[in-house]
Amino acid sequence: MKEVLKAHLREYGKKPDVLVSAPGRFHLIGEHSWFCKDKTLSMAVNFPIYVAISVRDDVTVRFNFVQMDERKRCNLTNLKYRKEDRWANGIKAMIYGFTSGGFPVTGMNITIWSEILPSAGFGITTAIKVGTAFGINSLLTSQCSEVQLLQAIERGNKLFLGTGNYIADIFAAIYAQPGSCILTDHATNSFDILPFDFEDISILLTDAQVPRVSVWNEASLMEPENVLLLGELKERKNYVYGGWQYEDSTTEINEVLSVVDEDMGRRLKCIMLEHKYVLSAVDALKKRDLALFCTTVSRSQDIMRDLYLISCPEIDWLVKRVQNFDMTTVRNPNGCSRITGKGFGRCTYTILQKNYVELYKKKLVEYERIFGFHPSCYDVEPAGGVHLCDF
Repeated sequence: MKEVLKAHLREYGKKPDVLVSAPGRFHLIGEHSWFCKDKTLSMAVNFPIYVAISVRDDVTVRFNFVQMDERKRCNLTNLKYRKEDRWANGIKAMIYGFTSGGFPVTGMNITIWSEILPSAGFGITTAIKVGTAFGINSLLTSQCSEVQLLQAIERGNKLFLGTGNYIADIFAAIYAQPGSCILTDHATNSFDILPFDFEDISILLTDAQVPRVSVWNEASLMEPENVLLLGELKERKNYVYGGWQYEDSTTEINEVLSVVDEDMGRRLKCIMLEHKYVLSAVDALKKRDLALFCTTVSRSQDIMRDLYLISCPEIDWLVKRVQNFDMTTVRNPNGCSRITGKGFGRCTYTILQKNYVELYKKKLVEYERIFGFHPSCYDVEPAGGVHLCDF
């Protein structure tokens, strides 16, 4: 934290008025079905970003991302999206979220500090936006309520950036608690906190450094007619967590999905199975059943590879190495691994018994030799959400 303060002072000649910390995050399961009002299980992690803000006496906003050695600027009277501004557009979006809601914002000097860059896909972009929003709010003469703050973030995402407002990302950055996962219910815009309570377990995030590619147009899955088809296959069941599950009759599923082509049908079936696996993972967390949890994650990875088609040989190789660590039986796995992130994520998370961690890291050396990409691996722990820092 001291390095952030020094960087801000060095860049702008004064200390920040406010310093905010927001966590990175990854999605364990369910990140591809938000548009069907399903559920997403996520974890905030102890790789925070810091946003330092000092107030200016004009309408200029200056940005400095320390690790990227990049500086941007804009004017509050002419706030525009510019493709070349990349990460700074997210900050401008949050400013727009406040000003478009009638909240006056003054000029600012802003410093961003993050050991993990946004390209890694571990929720850094969302953390920057949420951290910025919290920092701006703390400087307002009349601060927003919690609801108004969420609305400001939504306006920035939808109206300024023209993107979706992914509440699983936002909830993880704001509401996560240490030692826990967060389950977002997209149907009710609500969340639950579930303890991640497994002993002698390490959590590793691996950036495989595979170039991002567009494997297929995921937006095509989100067409209203596809959402309606899946809606026909939902069943209300009181004994199921959340009150419903998808139809499990193969005959019924095939009949309903017969109106779409084979590729679309396969991906819609993947969405249905993923919802089942989310519920299974929640059940495992509640029971503290590591074997069930790992088996569920492994099955989710299988359908990401075989039905959703977002994996690649490099990711498959990393996942297989973890599966090969299991020297006992499927009933007692030593760990699990899965691709994570919306679209083609290029990253995996691995949950592994601690005595296998060094063996896994040795496999990353072999990975680099085989594929030519230099992976990054981070040991993480479940962390809490965004907060103001004392300094």
